[in-house]
Amino acid sequence: MTEYEKYEAECASIRKENMELLDSFALWLEGKGLSKSTAKKHRYNMDFYINEFLLYESPIRPLGGVYGVGRFLGYWFIRKAMWASETSIRSNAASLKKFYDFMLERGEVDQEAVNGMKATIKEDLPEWVARVRRYYDPSIEPEDVWQW
Repeated sequence: MTEYEKYEAECASIRKENMELLDSFALWLEGKGLSKSTAKKHRYNMDFYINEFLLYESPIRPLGGVYGVGRFLGYWFIRKAMWASETSIRSNAASLKKFYDFMLERGEVDQEAVNGMKATIKEDLPEWVARVRRYYDPSIEPEDVWQW
C-alpha cells in the first residue's frame, strides 16, 4: 500500500467517525434550543472544517482541530471556499465555538484548549474579516492581502 493509499484509508475511516459525530452535534444543538435550520447550518460548517480542512494535508481528528482555527479562518477558508465572505467567516467562527463546547461537554477536549480557541477567535476575527475584504478587493495587490 502506498503512502497516499494509507492516507486515503485513514481519511475514509475518520470521515466515517466524523459523520456520527456531526449527527450527534446537530442533535446536541437542537437540544440546546436551536432550530433545525440553524443546527443544520452549524453542522454544514463543521462538516467542511473536519472533513475538508482537517484532512487536507494530513489526517487530523476533530480533537486536534481545536488548535487549527486561526489557520482555517485566517487563510485556508478564504482561499479554498468560494463562498468565503465576512458573513461566512463569522458564521464559521460561531460554529467552531459551539462545536468545541459540544466536544468539551463530551469530555473530548479540555477547557483550556476551548478557552484558547475562543480567545483566538475573539482576538483575530477582526483581522480575518479585513483579510477576506482585501482578498476580494481588486484594488489590493495579492501580496498585500495576507498582511500579518
